[in-house]
Amino acid sequence: MTHVTERGGGPANTSGSEGLQPWTAGGRTGRKRTVTYADAGVSIHAGERAVELLKSKVARAQRPEVLGDLGGFAGLFRLDTKRYKNPILASSTDGVGTKLVIAQQLDIHDTVGIDLVAMVVDDLVACGAEPLFLLDYIACGEVVPDKVAEIGAGISDGCRYAGCALLGGETAEHPGVLRPDEYDLSATGVGVVEESEILGRDRVEVGDVVIAMRSSGLHSNGYSLVRHVLLGAGRMRLDTVVDDFGKQRTLGEELLTPTKIYARDCLKLIEEAEVRALAHVTGGGIPGNLVRVLPEHVDAVVNRSTWKPQPIFDLVQSKGRIEDPEMESTFNMGVGMFAIVSAEDADRALAFLTGRGIDAWQAGEIIEGTGTVQMIGQHTRG
Repeated sequence: MTHVTERGGGPANTSGSEGLQPWTAGGRTGRKRTVTYADAGVSIHAGERAVELLKSKVARAQRPEVLGDLGGFAGLFRLDTKRYKNPILASSTDGVGTKLVIAQQLDIHDTVGIDLVAMVVDDLVACGAEPLFLLDYIACGEVVPDKVAEIGAGISDGCRYAGCALLGGETAEHPGVLRPDEYDLSATGVGVVEESEILGRDRVEVGDVVIAMRSSGLHSNGYSLVRHVLLGAGRMRLDTVVDDFGKQRTLGEELLTPTKIYARDCLKLIEEAEVRALAHVTGGGIPGNLVRVLPEHVDAVVNRSTWKPQPIFDLVQSKGRIEDPEMESTFNMGVGMFAIVSAEDADRALAFLTGRGIDAWQAGEIIEGTGTVQMIGQHTRG
């Protein structure tokens, strides 16, 4: 993670006819006034301090293939091509969205980095790719080194959970564009997969089983609607304790629950069972994402009665009086990842995921159809 800014011209060069002269108001002689980058709201020293604080965090999210040290113009990664016959690189870019507003309101910044990594690496693993490295981008209204270090710590943690390296990035200060307390995050990840092992719709067959993996909650989608319903029209406070959440848990704590990272578990599952496809459930909900891995001659039938969404979904729906189709097209409804596996390997896959601490269950099946997702049944309540 690096902080790159334009560098000032330094002391005036008065040698020769092209020497740079300090700016003078109105072109008149007299008291000279120079303008610095800091006058425009950008602190190079704060950026450098942020990088120093981040170094120890980044060092925890490394892989042996990483070359060089933090601070270069580019991150270097030696791809071990001997492991593959035909290696295919995969890439993904994403952000956290307006969940960041909750973090900024609560002044809690060490979890949204995990969300950032999850949104990227779990898209990569959906094609069967192993995430290799990630580069982040942090845009701030004002660089506060300790805050940037908190964000970076979350990104580093996420990379460690995913098994990828935090190879580098950029921290930029945007005064006049963002308020001093505002920031935005994005990241790009790169992974690799053997060409013959790429997962996708061409592998899915009639009779396959649809396995669901529970989400940790809302993850990082639909927060504009959540904030409108709960904090706007619903007039709820982030420090409100919601009994249904349990253990004196506040609304703010629930909304900042980090996104579950499935990458490592999915890669191990691919080694253990015949996985046809993976679908990362993000914006668009279950129907909008599961359909992306279906060929045109099959349908996925998903039975809602096989699981109960977390209480946060009921709260959002009841407060906003949101219809079921809108909920299902916006939120993950308690499922963060789907695996489509062969019927013969379904029990093995479920046992394997359970053994790794993943709450997983058979949620449906693949039947003959037209490439659509059929949602049937009703979620269990109470």
